[in-house]
This record gives sequence, structure tokens and C-alpha cells, in this order.
Amino acid sequence: MSKEPMQSTTAPKKGVFHAPWEKSFDKILTPFEEFIHRQTTSGLLLMGTAVLALVLANSPFADLYAHIIHTPIGVSFGEWSLNMSLQHWVNDGLMALFFFVVGLELKREMLVGEMAELRNAILPISAAIGGMLVPALIYYAINPQGDAAIGWGIPMATDIAFAVGTLALLASRVPKALITFLVALAIVDDLGAVMVIAIFYTDTIALLPLFISIGLFLVLLLLNVVGIRKTLPYFIVAVFLWYAMYRSGVHATLAGILGALTVPATPKYNPERFTEHVGGLMKRFKASHQPGQSIMTNDALRAVVQALENGVHSVQAPLQSLEHLWHMPVAYLVIPIFALVNAGIPLEFGSISETMTHPVMAGVVLGLLAGKFIGISGAAWLVLKLGVAVLPKDTRFTQIMGVSLLAGIGFTMSIFVAQLGFKESEELLLMAKTGILFASLAAGISGYIWLFMVSDKVKSTTDAHR
Repeated sequence: MSKEPMQSTTAPKKGVFHAPWEKSFDKILTPFEEFIHRQTTSGLLLMGTAVLALVLANSPFADLYAHIIHTPIGVSFGEWSLNMSLQHWVNDGLMALFFFVVGLELKREMLVGEMAELRNAILPISAAIGGMLVPALIYYAINPQGDAAIGWGIPMATDIAFAVGTLALLASRVPKALITFLVALAIVDDLGAVMVIAIFYTDTIALLPLFISIGLFLVLLLLNVVGIRKTLPYFIVAVFLWYAMYRSGVHATLAGILGALTVPATPKYNPERFTEHVGGLMKRFKASHQPGQSIMTNDALRAVVQALENGVHSVQAPLQSLEHLWHMPVAYLVIPIFALVNAGIPLEFGSISETMTHPVMAGVVLGLLAGKFIGISGAAWLVLKLGVAVLPKDTRFTQIMGVSLLAGIGFTMSIFVAQLGFKESEELLLMAKTGILFASLAAGISGYIWLFMVSDKVKSTTDAHR
């Protein structure tokens, strides 16, 4: 009886060399699956950094923490200089990258995503509008006058990373279309927040820098129109656009949105031309290959591989490439850093009852919890009842109601708006941040429980009819 060596079913393919951690990268994900995976991981990382900031702000290191985030940092060149605290560099500088990615996502959604077809777009757009108006009205009803009134924009926002990350934990129970609905809703929500910031949270306008900003935006549009696909020219102009908007008084982060909207969405090669291009290169690759010779010593092979790489980049639109390139650093670095420097709230447990009844706290909490639920569910019900919109595939209205609870997770954008609205009042900012944290935690837990119960019942009903 001959003995043959046992072969593992997981043995590597011949000619493939793996480091221990590389196999997981072989899995091919669709752009949407990759987006959801990153949002889920980003949500968990965001949660961790927020907790760390809270711990630091309520520990013996609180003074050191406050000193670090308020440390002045400057950039100078000759007589020119730009000086801001570390916190302001994060909020005005790094967050421009966050808004840049939001702009890329928004443009993609409008071109080829959920909002590309009007009938599919009506439901998330209507729900998002309702989810912005009702929370703002609730907050304003509680804080109709005084310094606190400017905070009406705080409960309008939804944190896409936290909300999508929470919903993704239920991915085995909820239909994929429900996650798509939440993503579309949150992107429209972000656009609404950007418009609110630009219109209502700009104190004074310096006309010359504003006109320069308009001129630079037109330059970006011109680059798009003449067909320039290299991203470096867009980046250089966008940096000057950011500085001009910073000097104009309009919040500088909006340069990220404007820059993203000018990025080309048309690739150099269409799929058919790319197929021909790759086919020709692979013939050259086979003809140049010499068995046993490393590619490092075969210049012809290296030239073909480089041409293949260039072709791969050319078949992707710059919009796709930049979204893929920047989504990870923004999700895993920019947003967690933002949470670390902004979520550090000193908690006074002795005055917790006074804090909970403060009008700003009450307005933020009720706006994010009750306002989002009523606004999103109500607007969705109305357009469905009128017959101008349809439910996403395999989705029930009770699941839309669950998503409206998750949309009450306002964290990143709500804190950002609070920083703008209450930059002159530490007390009101503290109350707003405390309300945001409390409401976001309650919205995440209640939305998860609601969807878990509803989706379980839906699944059981489906199985019963089989």
C-alpha cells in the first residue's frame, strides 16, 4: 500500500507566496461591501477614542489633556504665518479631509448610487429632510431665544460611521437594501448639515478672500471640463481654496466638499478598451517570461507590469480612486482624532440632575431621539402613502422606523456644529456635548434592540411561509 503525503486543503497555490496576514486580502469585495466594512470598523474605533477622551477628561490627567489640545501650533513662511490651537487644526484642517470624502460619496451616490434614480432617491431624501427639520424645530421650541437658540442645528446631523456600524452588526438579520437606505439618508443628512454650516454658522464674511475662493472653485471646474484626470493639480488648487475660505469667514472645511464635487467621474478607458489593453499586455507578458527567472531581473516583464498598473488606474474614474484612497485614513485616523480632541467632557456627577434638565441638553437629546424618529418615520410614511416612493427591496416599514432611531446617533457632525455654535460659551458647549453623547448612546442601543426584535420576527415569518 503506497503512502502519499497528505495535502492540506488550505495549501498555497503554486507560485503564490503569502505572508501570514496576507490571505485575508485575497477576498474581492464590491465597493459597497468595502464601504460597509470600513464604516463598521471606523465606528468601533470612534467609540474607543470617544471613551478614551472621556476617561482622560475625568482623570488626574485632565489638565494635561486640556493643555495638549489647546497647544498653539503655527506654520510660517517669511512674514506669512498661520497659527491655531491643536484642536482648531483638527476641526478646521483635518476635518476638511472628512468633508472631502463626504463630497466624493455624495457625488457617487448622485451619479450611480441610490440617488441616481428619482424613484429610489425620493424615500431617503424625504426621510433625511424630515429627520433634519423636526429635530431642529424641537430644539428651537425648547430654546427659542438667547445664546442657546443658535444650537438648533446640532440635532440635525447623523453620524454615518456609528449608525452604519451599528446596523452592520445586524447584517445577518436585516436586508442589504436597508443598509443602503441608511447610507443614502446619512449622506443627504451630511449635505444638509454642510448647507446649514455655510449659511447659518458663518459670522462675518471677508469679501476679497470669498471672491478668491469662488475663482479657485472655477479653476477646479475648468480642470474637470478640459479633461485633466491627474489628481495633483486638484489637490494644489484645493489647498489654496481651503486657505481662502478660512480667511473669508466661511468655514474652511467646506473646501473639502467643493473640491470633491469637481473631481472627474469619467475614466480614461471604458471596460471594452481596458479588456483589449490588458489582453495585449498579457500576450507580451507571456512572450517575455523566462521560466525560473525572477521578475526583478527581467526588465521586459517589469515594463509590462508597470503598464498594467497604469491601465488599472486608467479604467477607474479619479472619483473612485480618491474615494478608495482617502476613505481609510479618514475613517481610521481623522475621525478618531476628532473624537479624541472633542469628546473629552468633564462630568460632574454631583450636578447630574441639573445637567439633565438644562434646556440645551434637553433640546439636543429630544431632538436626536424623538425628533429623528418622528421626522424620518413620518416623512417616509407620507411619501409611501402618497405613492411617490417605494420601500427598499425586502424591507418593511418597521425596519425603516428602526433606522430612524439609529439616525439619532449624531456624534461627529453634531459635535462639529456644537463647536461652531457655542464657541463663545464653554457652559453651553459642555451641555450640548453631554446631550450628544447621551442621545447617541441611547439611539444606538434602542435602534439595535428595535431592529433585532423586528428583523427576527420578519425572518421567522418568512421561514414559516416556506
